[in-house]
Amino acid sequence: MINLLPPKNKEELIQDRHWKLVIILGMLVLFFLTCFSLILFSIKTFTSGQTEVQKILFNQREEEFKNSQIQIFQERVVSINKTLSQLNSFYQNKLYFTEFLERTSKTIPSEIYLTNLSAVSHLEKINFSLSGFSPTRDILLELKRNLEKEEKFTNINFPPSSWVESESINFSVTFEIK
Repeated sequence: MINLLPPKNKEELIQDRHWKLVIILGMLVLFFLTCFSLILFSIKTFTSGQTEVQKILFNQREEEFKNSQIQIFQERVVSINKTLSQLNSFYQNKLYFTEFLERTSKTIPSEIYLTNLSAVSHLEKINFSLSGFSPTRDILLELKRNLEKEEKFTNINFPPSSWVESESINFSVTFEIK
């Protein structure tokens, strides 16, 4: 097609085309930038949401960990307290052999000779076993009375064979101390 317009009008038409092209390209760039910013905004929103979710999960795990650590610590404290309580009970109920040996020696008449003395400790009591020689039954009976007078001595037991002879008696006796 032949353009019979004067050159000034031709230039105006070319300028109009350039302006239209610049406007179209500007709108495309603006549209591209708008889309790009919307995409970036949606990515930011998504990642911040995921970050919040991860923070919440992390806090929950941390609380579970703390609770499990606290629970383990509490169980350990209970165990240690139980052990300390048992130790305290043991030391409060501790029996001293020397004290009971002294008491036992005070109950034995001077005429009696011991040949064997044994003491076995069981939790809150001591089992004593004595054997020896008594010149007469009366002195052995005195030993029995002396043992019975002691309030901490219980279950005093002389076997019947200790009472058969009237003189030169080999005896044995068992009793408990609480």
